[in-house]
Amino acid sequence: MQNFIYLLGDPATREAAVVDPGWEIPHVLDTLQQDGYRLTRVFITHAHFDHVMGLGQLLAAADVPVYAHREEAPSLTVEPSNLKVVGDGDVVHVGTVPVTLMHTPGHTPGSQCLLVDGRLLSGDTLFIRACGRCDLPGGDPKQLFESLSGKLKKLDDGTILYPGHNYAEVPTSTIADEKRRNPFLQLQTLEEFLRVVGSR
Repeated sequence: MQNFIYLLGDPATREAAVVDPGWEIPHVLDTLQQDGYRLTRVFITHAHFDHVMGLGQLLAAADVPVYAHREEAPSLTVEPSNLKVVGDGDVVHVGTVPVTLMHTPGHTPGSQCLLVDGRLLSGDTLFIRACGRCDLPGGDPKQLFESLSGKLKKLDDGTILYPGHNYAEVPTSTIADEKRRNPFLQLQTLEEFLRVVGSR
């Protein structure tokens, strides 16, 4: 699967969040400890197993809130006391660092991206030179097109992209580069998008 698991940290408060704890939870916890950070939050971009499989193990080690979009929350197996339901445009702080949540449905109904200080953690909505699948249960190509063209494509060109999977030759990109080189961001109409994703 070649998933990316991200850590967001505030150097001032030493608070940190884990994004999509799918695998290697002992390594994640060791990294936090070695770097002197305290886990205070978990963010879920979407509830597919490869992004949440380690969530139970992580919560057993640290009883912290888990932030998921309201459309995705029912798919998570989390104690109600841990689950924090969020919506589009909500801002959650990791220490003093604001994290803006963007609802980007299409891959799943409750997919969300995280915008942090000019960086976009895009889950499985947008990859480098590709985009997420919309032919899985809950996927919707019309919603995915709107998420890509109506939201992510409109971000500042300098926004750095951190995708949910390592499917490219490089681990990061920018919105500007993806607008130039990602074929899915070059499609101008829904009809064009449907023709392309229907052929995948």
